[in-house]
Amino acid sequence: MSEISAKGRAEDSAYDVAVIGYGPTGVTAANLLGAMGLRVVVLERDAEIFARARAISTDEEVVRIWQRIGLADRLKRDMLAERPLDFVDADGRTFLSACPTPRGHGHPPQMFIYQPALEQVLRDGVDRHPNVEILLRHECLRLRQSADGAGVELTVLGTADDSVHRVRASYVIAADGGSSLTRAQLNIGYEGKTYEDRWVVIDTKMLKPWPDHDRLRFRCDPARPAVDCPTPLGHHRWEFPILPGDDEAYLTTDEAVYRMVSRYGISRDSIKILRATVYSHHVRFASRFRMGRVFLAGDAAHAMPPWIGQGMAAGVRDVANLCWKLDAVLRGELPETVLDSYEAERKPHVTEITKRAVFVGRIITERRSAVTRVRNSGLRALGRVPGFGNWLQDSQWIPVAHYSAGFQARPRTKASGRQIPQPWVTGPDGERVRLDDALGGRWLLLHGGLPAPQPAWERLDVPSLTVTPAGTRPAEGTVVDSDGVLLAWMAEHRVTTLALRPDAYVYAAAAAGAQLPPPPAGFAPVLRNTVSTTP
Repeated sequence: MSEISAKGRAEDSAYDVAVIGYGPTGVTAANLLGAMGLRVVVLERDAEIFARARAISTDEEVVRIWQRIGLADRLKRDMLAERPLDFVDADGRTFLSACPTPRGHGHPPQMFIYQPALEQVLRDGVDRHPNVEILLRHECLRLRQSADGAGVELTVLGTADDSVHRVRASYVIAADGGSSLTRAQLNIGYEGKTYEDRWVVIDTKMLKPWPDHDRLRFRCDPARPAVDCPTPLGHHRWEFPILPGDDEAYLTTDEAVYRMVSRYGISRDSIKILRATVYSHHVRFASRFRMGRVFLAGDAAHAMPPWIGQGMAAGVRDVANLCWKLDAVLRGELPETVLDSYEAERKPHVTEITKRAVFVGRIITERRSAVTRVRNSGLRALGRVPGFGNWLQDSQWIPVAHYSAGFQARPRTKASGRQIPQPWVTGPDGERVRLDDALGGRWLLLHGGLPAPQPAWERLDVPSLTVTPAGTRPAEGTVVDSDGVLLAWMAEHRVTTLALRPDAYVYAAAAAGAQLPPPPAGFAPVLRNTVSTTP
């Protein structure tokens, strides 16, 4: 990938969307927007993928998003799936175990990743889209939104040659990290807390496997807690807090790292130390996620501690929520007011996830011996209750995204604001596919029985699919519920007709024989010529 093309250097280059930052959030946005056929420019100040593996896990919903861009199966080849996790005491004895439970998104519920490899696959995916321009070693010096609200002018510095040029875009997604210069330029507050403890993060290459090297362990030792985490492609991660009196510089040396991991039986010939870096935990939220035509996403909008592995995932969810809305506005399908729903939908969910991360972190890092004894014995006793560990993780770990506000019809139903599950279905041609591949990332009416006429939607030529029970013959305009999941979900939520948004969230729903609420005001569906996402 070139640092900048001749086309990219042209003064006053105009794009639909400019993406600032090319980490996991920015590269996901580039893939999504590129597949939608929009003209996109990406600005990234660094020349290469960041070498340190920051995120170490992701979940089924995020992989479902990457499925939309045709990269899920390729990405999963480099992941470790369905590994158990243990909370262990100072003596290495487990006091609570759990295995992640599926949420119905069609992929393993938790997967460990090696972030540099993951980002490379995502960047390779962007290369499929000639409508996406990648400007590496380029930094946005200034943003200026036009007085008439028609667009944004970006003054861009090319750090390779100190060139300065202008780029114009209709909208901007700022995914430039927790220290976002874009957020600072917009004078958007970033309030919250930085924890006093700093942690040393150690990435290693595994030379010789040891027993249970593929289990995630939270080592809840009051003397020095630790995270002991498998990562794919032959890597392994440890994290240790820097305690009062520690020499921070010394703890990043090979000698200190070998000493800290040796207590777990890891010898010098078992690992090669790739890097050891110190960082701090933050809990912060931007005071607003949107200012005019500029949107904050990922760490630029929010930062959370790493305990439940949701920092990167939250950013990917951000752009998945935002990109289809930008596409709809740019094509005249929806009015610009739909963009206000981005913060309304994303901020409550990421706030709740952050609370859960803080809660889990308190369990892991408790250092008062009396409290840890109660914790260990209490959770060990509860852990003997069948299914308790899985229940704890499922109910307290990652909350299901359910939009109680935002872009959905009124009156609401039990299904409103929820993403439908993604089972395998049989399409009209008899092929077994994941549901989202059959839905096609578009507005769609999904019927769970004999379709009731929906004239307000049909006048707009919104397509329909009918879900038929497992065992029925494939036919045009139907999907067979091969796994018996969809019809059961609709019955549980007491609906038979759904109006689905392009992200498979329920915009409107109706019971048997009833009319759906009307389409959104100003809704004018257009035929899209999307770009192929075939790997």
